[in-house]
Amino acid sequence: MPRERGDVVVDRLAAGPIAALEANVARVIRGKPKAIRHAVVALIARGHLLIEDVPGVGKTTLARALATSIGGTFHRIQFTSDLLPSDIVGVSVLDAKTGRFEFHPGAIFANLVLADEINRTTPRTQSALLEAMNDAQVSVDGRTHALDSPFMVVATQNPEEHYGTYPLPESQMDRFLLRIRMEYPSPEDERRILLESPGRAADTLAAISAVLRVVDVRALQEAADRVHFEPELADYVVAVARETRKSPHLTLGVSPRGQLAWRNAARAAALCEGRDYVLPDDLKSLALPALAHRLVVAGETESLARARQDEERVLLDVLERVPSPG
Repeated sequence: MPRERGDVVVDRLAAGPIAALEANVARVIRGKPKAIRHAVVALIARGHLLIEDVPGVGKTTLARALATSIGGTFHRIQFTSDLLPSDIVGVSVLDAKTGRFEFHPGAIFANLVLADEINRTTPRTQSALLEAMNDAQVSVDGRTHALDSPFMVVATQNPEEHYGTYPLPESQMDRFLLRIRMEYPSPEDERRILLESPGRAADTLAAISAVLRVVDVRALQEAADRVHFEPELADYVVAVARETRKSPHLTLGVSPRGQLAWRNAARAAALCEGRDYVLPDDLKSLALPALAHRLVVAGETESLARARQDEERVLLDVLERVPSPG
């Protein structure tokens, strides 16, 4: 499926800035190249990232390092049971001098927003993110306010918690381009971290600087839009989605939004490799992070961790049955 076009030189050159971005983040997040690549793919594909893992594996640090590396604004929202939608999107306040209502932007107004422990807040507050994540805008008191560009939400949740948490509804999960795990570092990386001088990790995060500008990120996003997607790959995406909808093990399969997300992620991944065309392997490598969280397994599950295992198991079975192109 390799092709030669006029854009190919431009897209190969895009791999240089992307490699610099990943290397800069890797100075802080050691031994996690796959997680870093997925975060960069989500950013370039104009998507959002859900990190579902145990505490203390670098979820917050990854978000901060990515925002710093692109020279973008960063806001962290700690989701709690008493958080209100207005804390996220903003509120209109009456100005006593002018007699007019002035809009005060909420924490959602940033290039990268960390929604920390998103499942600790109520569904009403969770839903405040829906319009922002889908349309890059918020509506307050009948007025629409555009968000910054690029705009990305990185949300975290602990898969082992049961009490004081609210599972994300299907509509919210479908807004995340990818769901990933950070996982524990390798023994070698853990040993290296332990042997570092005190405070070195924090100093490294403070010491890294931007290697790209937000305008460069927008250029990369536009380059990803030009990455060629063969008709045979579209047929494969549709076949996988339809197979999930027919599965007796699922009550909800992959939606059209999920198909578009899978395609967009594959385009961004191809760009990261310096290509202006998508290969079947780009889709296959992103199938689990792009699709599994959009499925709903039939029957009740004990925990988020068990639900994730069931979703991935069913999806892997579907991928084995559907022949891939080429």
